[in-house]
Amino acid sequence: MESQHVVKSYDEELRRLSNTITEMGGLAESQLATAIDAVVKRDSELAASVVEGDAKVDQLQRDSDNLAIRLLALRQPMARDLREILAALKIASDLERVADYAANVAKRAIALNQTPPVRPVYALPRMAQLAQLLIKDVIDAYVARDADRAYAVWMRDAELDEMYSSLFRELLTYMMEDPRNISACTHLLFMAKNIERIGDHATNIAEDLYFLVHGTPLNEARPKGDQSSLEIVTPSRSTK
Repeated sequence: MESQHVVKSYDEELRRLSNTITEMGGLAESQLATAIDAVVKRDSELAASVVEGDAKVDQLQRDSDNLAIRLLALRQPMARDLREILAALKIASDLERVADYAANVAKRAIALNQTPPVRPVYALPRMAQLAQLLIKDVIDAYVARDADRAYAVWMRDAELDEMYSSLFRELLTYMMEDPRNISACTHLLFMAKNIERIGDHATNIAEDLYFLVHGTPLNEARPKGDQSSLEIVTPSRSTK
């Protein structure tokens, strides 16, 4: 009877760990959505709420880490259970970084609101929408322990990279057309890079989930579409 109680308690702790990770994912996704909403609406109070909300994600990570360490120390898990706990530790770290990047976007939004509106700001929500979708899909895959769905997220990160490269070129061109745009566009560049990094963390989670389910790592090379480091944009020669 006591053995059954131990097994039931162990299963409940594993389930609590999984639920904490899922809650973190939903909150990180919501933080990003709110940050982008603050950019579009030029709403500094909304942006500030995202910065303040980051503390809750940090606390959830601490909770999940403490629970995972307790399970490792007291239960001595093996095989699939061990992979569950190790994956939770890694995924919690990635989700904490996602929320950090959302908070960074919100901080930049507050600064951006001090400058006149610029046209490229409207390209940012499209990028963010895809990043949100990647986070949502990979968390849904985690809940279902669906490696195929995680793999689909892993493949789509290249699309986000390509969007970032395109926006990078647009922002550089816009800055060269009118130096008065430099301050605002610099903030937008940092925001776009933060969103691109969120996609990278989604692919990290996808890889962790693949390993959790199959017990073997995803050995394919990551598809990448970010060409911004190779971009050279030259100003057009003015004619008189």
